[in-house]
This record gives sequence, C-alpha cells and structure tokens, in this order.
Amino acid sequence: MNEPVTATMSEVRRHLADTIDRARHDRTPTFITQRGRTTAVLLDADEYRRMLHIVRSAEDAWLHRLADEAEREGREQSVSLEEMAAQLARGDT
Repeated sequence: MNEPVTATMSEVRRHLADTIDRARHDRTPTFITQRGRTTAVLLDADEYRRMLHIVRSAEDAWLHRLADEAEREGREQSVSLEEMAAQLARGDT
C-alpha cells in the first residue's frame, strides 16, 4: 500500500473516478476531509477486506488468550468465549 493522499470532499467529488482508480490500481488510500477534519478514507475493497481479516484474527486471538487465562486461573465467574465476544460487541468492557 502506498502512502495515503489527503483530499477535500469537494476535490473527491470532482475527481471521484480518479480517486477510485488511485485506490484500486495504485493501492493508494485517500483521506477525505470536511472543514479541515478527516472524516473518511477511500481505499481498495480488497485492501479493506485484508485489513478487516487482520483485525478479526487479532480479536479472536485476544479473546482466546483471555479465555485460556481465565480457565487456567479457575475463576468462579469466568465467562464463555461467546459471552465475552457479546460483551465486547456491546461495549460492556
């Protein structure tokens, strides 16, 4: 992946096809700003899927590690991996 480019929303609107081509073919993400704040990123769909896979794998490994630690410690109020994932999804941590 190349270094990201920063563009305003109006620039992206005017050059949407070029921005998409840059993401797809050059593998260059574009940070999109509105009123001086970065609000979105446009990147290649395959790159997004790859990054999502990495994040999910890391989360799964972390959850498994926590569950293994809880099991080893024999905690009375430990929760299952599924319950832990549900709590994380709800933001209960």
